Parts: sequence; structure tokens; C-alpha cells
Amino acid sequence: MTSSNDFRWRRDTDGLGVWEHRGKVAIAGYGHSPVDRRWDGVNLDATVGAYTMLAIERALEQAGVTIDQVDGIVCCDSHIAGGSGGSASQWAPRPYFDPPYDTEYGLTLVNAQWLINTMGFKNVRFAPTGVPTIGEMMGMASQAVGDGVCNTCLVIYPTGNLEGRYRRGGENADDYARGARQWTVPWGNHGGNDFINIFPHNQYCLKYGGEHDDLAPFVINQHKNGMLTPWGFNYNNGIEPISVEDYRTSRYILNPLRIWDCDRPVNASAAYLFTTAERARDMKSQPVYVLNHSQHNFRFRTTQPDLDEVEMWTDRQAARMYEGAGLGPADVDIFNPYDGYSIMTQFFLEGFQWHGVKRGDAFAFYAGDISVKGPHPFSSSGGNLGNGRTRTAMYTDSIEQLRGTAGDRQVTVRAETALCAFTTPSSGGWLMLGKHPS
Repeated sequence: MTSSNDFRWRRDTDGLGVWEHRGKVAIAGYGHSPVDRRWDGVNLDATVGAYTMLAIERALEQAGVTIDQVDGIVCCDSHIAGGSGGSASQWAPRPYFDPPYDTEYGLTLVNAQWLINTMGFKNVRFAPTGVPTIGEMMGMASQAVGDGVCNTCLVIYPTGNLEGRYRRGGENADDYARGARQWTVPWGNHGGNDFINIFPHNQYCLKYGGEHDDLAPFVINQHKNGMLTPWGFNYNNGIEPISVEDYRTSRYILNPLRIWDCDRPVNASAAYLFTTAERARDMKSQPVYVLNHSQHNFRFRTTQPDLDEVEMWTDRQAARMYEGAGLGPADVDIFNPYDGYSIMTQFFLEGFQWHGVKRGDAFAFYAGDISVKGPHPFSSSGGNLGNGRTRTAMYTDSIEQLRGTAGDRQVTVRAETALCAFTTPSSGGWLMLGKHPS
């Protein structure tokens, strides 16, 4: 298989201009598996492998495409259930399972080669290794189709969860926090990520006014939107809507971060079918068009980013996306940023100035009408807070809103463009979608 570095697909620098393939690449189908809290280690119909195959079958069926027509597979080989690289991919000492299981592939792991072998893909010519997370995978597939590296490409994002093994391996199993990690790891559950996000959030409250509880309307709305998502975890597992009091009295993960500010690890998979705009016109479902993609991986100036740094990063992300799509803030109808921690979403909202929100305005904006039927249907997907840590809700909702198929989540405002992402302020990627190719 090829490496993800074998062709220049990243749009990760400033000033690149309008994307050369704007409107020439389309998403013609998607598919979701069920979303479980955990895999029980027993039911083979609910493994990451089984769920991934189901998601692929649903994406192909929606687009009216056969396996033989697929010539590209972009599958994250080191997802949260991961198989290689980083503490997130090393949950616990291996092997997880006793014989007859001699591999984790199909159980807790999948990659492109396993899918090719297991599902019988015969014509795949683009199946890169070393694939990053979904925010960047969407851009990789878009560029690959635009450049003609492949014509019909599946993007697959599986996420797994096993009891007692979530982020328990690698560096997190070490008795010591070495080097720069000694300043962050003791304060967070994985690489200090909790602490890294809390620090600029606290600075934000001090600079612009307000307090952590001002996030309550946003978090509550995410759960409401999740209850309108038929495939999501909350919808299918009887998770009750939360109140302001529920939010304010919920237990701290790391003060001021509460449990409702954090997404819920889940066991699930999703697939998306990218193809050329020309081919998509003859497919079964209504296509949506890729207007731009971009990536970023900003270097920390110190071990701990501050508010100025985070705001600079999100400003640059917005400038890249708007320039590449040939659009501005007023042109974006649907906005689905990442919400893995509620405290990072305000930086995206303000950086992209969606619905005129400027720096320091997010809390007041949250206090207004951000419901899907209101004038400012912010994060209509419900994100990860409302659906579980699938990292795919933002993309699926954007597609559905543009198609007009979001059901009870369908917004009442114009829905012709959508901006969606899985990204932290420091690293990840964005995708701009359009109902029309231009």
C-alpha cells in the first residue's frame, strides 16, 4: 500500500488561494453503524470490524455503488482503538485476547488492507498507510479524487472502546511523567489534554467576562440535538435531556471542566463515499460538493498554549478555509465545529465569526436561540456531546442539512453551505461543503 505522504494532499499553509478542485469533488453517500458504549469483548456482530463493514455497506447502498467500483480506501489505522503510534493507540498490555484470536484486526482494529481482504475489494489502487484522524482524512480523500489518484474513495473512521482499557497503555501506563509532560500529565487523563484546554478557557473568562457556567446553554443544546439523531448514542440509549441544574451540579473532571463538558467514548464506525462531481450526478443519492479542505498542525510556543495563541490559531484556520472556498463568514449556513470538550468550541465560533460572533461574544451567543429551529442553529449535529465520541456527527449532519434530510434536526434557515470539522485548536482539519458545485 502507498503511504499518506506519497502525494501532496495537505492544504496546511496560509495564502494558498481558492482550491483548484472547488466543486469538482462530491460526497455521494454515508453509512453509520450502531453506537455502543463499549464492545463487550464477546459479541462478534458488534466488533469494530463488523461495525465498519456495516457502515461501508450502508454508504455504498446509499450511493448505489458496488464494491468493484471503489478504487480508494482511506481508513485511519491509528484511531482511538489504535494499532500503532501514540499513547492513545496503546490501551493496555497486549494481547487483549486469548486464542483462537491471533490478531486484533476485525475485533478492535481495522485498516484498509484488512477491509480489502475481508470484504473482497478488487480494484482499490489508493489505500494509504499512516493515515491521520478524520478531520484530515476528509481532506486527503478530497484531494485524491480531485487529483485523479482515485475516482471513488471510501473514508472510514472507526472508534472503539473496551472496559478498563481506554487510554491505559503507552505513556499513560508509565510510573513517571518525563520531560515537558511532567507539567501537564498529572493534571489530565491523556497527555494533559484536559489541562491544556482549561488554561486558555480560564483566561478567556477573565479577559472577556463570564464564568464557566455560561457554557450550560450550549451543552444542553448539544444534548437536545443529539436526541434528534436516530443513529446516535444518546438517542438509542435513553440518555435524558439535562437541565442547567444538572450541568452545574455534575461532578468535576478537572475544575472547572465537568463531566457534561466531555464527550462520551463509544464503540462505532462510519463511512463516507467521495467521488467526482461528474460521477456523482449519476449516482443514487443527492450529492454534496466539497468547496475546500484545509489542515493545520501548529507548534506550541511553550508546553502550555495561552489564549492569545489559541485565538491566533483559530483565526488562521478561518482565513485558510474562507480563502480556499472563496467564501466569507456571511456565506456559511451550517456550522458544525468540534466539541470534544465544550470549552474549545467558543474559539472556533469566534474565529470563524459565524453569524457575526466576534471575540468575547460566545457566551452571549449561547444564551440566545441556538436551537435547530431558531435563527442561529449552531452545531445542529449535536456533535460528540450529543451523540458520543464518534467524531463523525459533524460531517453527517452537514450532509443531511444540505440535502434537506435531517428530519427533526432540519434547520429552518438557508442551508446551502456547511463548515464541519474534527479538530482541536492546535491540530486537525476542516471541510467546506456546498449544496451546489459553485
